Amino acid sequence: MARSNANQRPLVTLAGAMSLDGKIATKTGNSNISSRKDLTELHKARTRHDAVMIGIGTLLHDNPQLTVRHVKGKTPIRIIVDSAARTPPNAHIFRTPPGVIVAVSNRASKERIRSLRQAGAYIIQTGRDSVNLRTLMSRLYQLGIRSVLLEGGGTLNWSMVSNQLVDEITVTIAPFIIGGRNATTLVDGKGVSKVDRAIALTPVNTRRQGREILLTYRVK
Repeated sequence: MARSNANQRPLVTLAGAMSLDGKIATKTGNSNISSRKDLTELHKARTRHDAVMIGIGTLLHDNPQLTVRHVKGKTPIRIIVDSAARTPPNAHIFRTPPGVIVAVSNRASKERIRSLRQAGAYIIQTGRDSVNLRTLMSRLYQLGIRSVLLEGGGTLNWSMVSNQLVDEITVTIAPFIIGGRNATTLVDGKGVSKVDRAIALTPVNTRRQGREILLTYRVK
């Protein structure tokens, strides 16, 4: 995908596993939706990207490592979008290489930023009250990151999609229904007010994986 110098950013693939009714976690936050096979495919996808990115909500709830474990391959750079610098310095993500980038806004305290740097984080600060995602993506490109695997959660997914920063979406649909108005969906956030304002997608591929269905879309 060609872009002008002013608009250079990494190619972004949003990846997620959800129930048939679109939930990526239950109302209590349980997110064990992926099958073993789907986890393997996700880890393969990580090896094909320069970086993997999550929001602070996912980090605080799941405390993930975001490493490559189920297949052989290189673990990508890990990125946390964390406007207020709430990432704990003792989070699991700091225990394994390679590097961790924490994107914060100007409202993040100097003390919190300092503690994250001491934990080994590379800090990118942009945006007044929340991280300016467009600037962040440009900064990532300048650091040599050309592809990003976006792994949620729902709020960050919406922010990225609504800012036209996602190029492709790959979704695994698990064969069950979770329900719950407070359960997290693949894309949360503010949403659109009318269907004709929805983010349009172009189907690319559909395939069956055991009891699951894998869908791939390109964002128009």
